[in-house]
Amino acid sequence: MPITEFLEKNAKEYGNEISLVEINPEFKPESRITWREYSLMQPIPGEPLRRELTWADFDKKANRFANLLLSRGLKKGDKVAILMMNSIEWLPAYFGILKAGAVAVPLNYRYTAEEIKYCLGKADVSILIFGPEFTGRIEEICDRIPKVKQLFYVGEDCPTFADSFENFIVFCSSKKPKVDITDDDYGAIYFSSGTTGFPKAILHKHRSLVHAAIAEQKHHLQQHDDVFLCIPPLYHTGAKMHWFGSLISGGKAVILKGVRPEWIIRAVSEEKCTIVWLLVPWAQDILDSIDAGKINLEDYKLSQWRLMHIGAQPVPPSLIKRWLKVFPHHKYDTNYGLSESIGPGCVHLGLDNLDKVGAIGKAGYGWKVKIVDEKGEPVKKGEVGELCVNGPGVMTCYYKDEKATAEVLRDGWLYTGDMAMEDDDGFIYLVDRKKDVIISGGENLYPVQIEDFLRKMEAVKDAAVIGVADPRLGEAAAAIIEVREGYTLTEEQVNEFCTELPRYKRPHHIIFADIPRNPTGKIEKPKLREIYGSKGLVAQQIEK
Repeated sequence: MPITEFLEKNAKEYGNEISLVEINPEFKPESRITWREYSLMQPIPGEPLRRELTWADFDKKANRFANLLLSRGLKKGDKVAILMMNSIEWLPAYFGILKAGAVAVPLNYRYTAEEIKYCLGKADVSILIFGPEFTGRIEEICDRIPKVKQLFYVGEDCPTFADSFENFIVFCSSKKPKVDITDDDYGAIYFSSGTTGFPKAILHKHRSLVHAAIAEQKHHLQQHDDVFLCIPPLYHTGAKMHWFGSLISGGKAVILKGVRPEWIIRAVSEEKCTIVWLLVPWAQDILDSIDAGKINLEDYKLSQWRLMHIGAQPVPPSLIKRWLKVFPHHKYDTNYGLSESIGPGCVHLGLDNLDKVGAIGKAGYGWKVKIVDEKGEPVKKGEVGELCVNGPGVMTCYYKDEKATAEVLRDGWLYTGDMAMEDDDGFIYLVDRKKDVIISGGENLYPVQIEDFLRKMEAVKDAAVIGVADPRLGEAAAAIIEVREGYTLTEEQVNEFCTELPRYKRPHHIIFADIPRNPTGKIEKPKLREIYGSKGLVAQQIEK
């Protein structure tokens, strides 16, 4: 069945119950209201703005948008892009696109105008719905996106080059449109993170979306009374597919617009959240705030919080051990996946495997995994190779890119580009991205291993290791280290700590600086290479 049927089921069974809550801690009631619905909320001065939506209204809003799209000539299989910040409107818009039989194309809210233009063209988008934060970027390209025939603007003060979403949707029927959708219909195009150039368009069918929902519920056992706190961007498969577990169970989800530690803890307490998915930096910031006395856990009601899980990037074991000392009653899970495998869940640690913290786990529900060498042959346990996954969530293809598709899809297996190894118990450990491996003096260095080691230092908040040119070794490891607030750290101290590493693994360069991460928590190593790599600061030091 298509993913839309879960929403319709919830509307029938839990129609008057809350499906979504939006909390905006930075909303200032004295400022100009930018959303018509906000003016009806009568916000309390000094308090976060809170909006909520029932399952019945969620379904009606999705139906209205579907019927609006169909009234504008949209045909089954057409592409509709979403460019909005996380909000209570985001998911109804997404499901409206699906209900119309169209393909949803979520866009990264950090894209530049030119990246937006590229993605709209790459995905053959014919309709775009966007929010007020993007008016300038869309105005810059609106006369250079000929395939896009319709622009819908969500908010007040609609620009002249777009139609007001709110002005038109009120006249549309809230009944389910008469469009037949099957598991084999295309449902969504997600874009890769673009860490190696322009992002690739990843095409998925409805069966991928449904399997993501089923796998998430199987892994984390969401029940109807669970409350999921959603913080990461909804344009990414990670946040949305974890929320799909709430969709299956008909549970409430809270969309928090902000990542400050005190906002997260307050939302968990006041909304009685039971499940929270965090990125590594946010978990670190929460623990640092608790250590610094900025958050007093006794001021909050957190006993109902049963699960904290992390994904989207390698997770330092030291972070989880530290977390479980503060929250010993929490279940914990690591989730591994790619947009090409419909997000997290193709590999996961499992809720009862704390002795294996540091591993990404075993094959997820309905998935198969293998680790292979350069010839595609399985490697022995304990040996490093490329991780491959196979299952119902594997993408159909990179849209309009046969060459790139052939490089990663072979006989139904998705070659992830991640280097991994399997231990004697069958648990898989990420070693690094294939393209990030450093070859130094003929030895393979895996940056993730060095990064995990460096994060064991109490003063280290974050660490990233990249390869830089070296006249003798070919490449050498450079460690960029972000120091925790209130701590000091010297190059000599780092070098002394690294004497526990084999000599060939020790960083040759130590740099103290902030470490950039993208919205899904991944370290932006291309940016670090640009700053410190072949033409950067380290190269200048070598030349001197």
